[in-house]
Amino acid sequence: MKNLFYLIAICFCFSLSQETNAQSFDQAIGARLGYPFAVSYKKFISESDAIEAYAGNRGYVDYRRLNASIAYQRHSPFDAPGLEWYWGAGASAYLYSFNVFNDNGNLGIGLQGYLGLQYTFEDIPLSITLDWVPTVFLTGYDNGAGFEYGSLAVRYLLD
Repeated sequence: MKNLFYLIAICFCFSLSQETNAQSFDQAIGARLGYPFAVSYKKFISESDAIEAYAGNRGYVDYRRLNASIAYQRHSPFDAPGLEWYWGAGASAYLYSFNVFNDNGNLGIGLQGYLGLQYTFEDIPLSITLDWVPTVFLTGYDNGAGFEYGSLAVRYLLD
């Protein structure tokens, strides 16, 4: 956990020294293909800052987890055209059900960090991201830290 804190602090300090004109679109909608699979909406609120909201689902034979997440992300450009990196923080609510027919479920709350890359195509209205989303679960079945979270997202640009 201490290493995660250092990583986020380094990313924050590095982002303060970067230019803030990273935005290449205003809003986009698409899918996060990973853990969990989710529908995603991303909206820039300034040149470098965005809000992402997504709702996801993960399930097995006797297990189902639905989640809703919201995140603040700060984007900074790389030297390559269309490529940006971002960092941020967010929160999620999870609804768990274990034996789908006999369980009343469980509510979980998680805090998340975000570290990722985003590429926006110049000729087509499409953006892809690859990110890592370490999560600390405050309540619920997954109580503790989860470092395997993240996804590849594909979004259609709405403007």
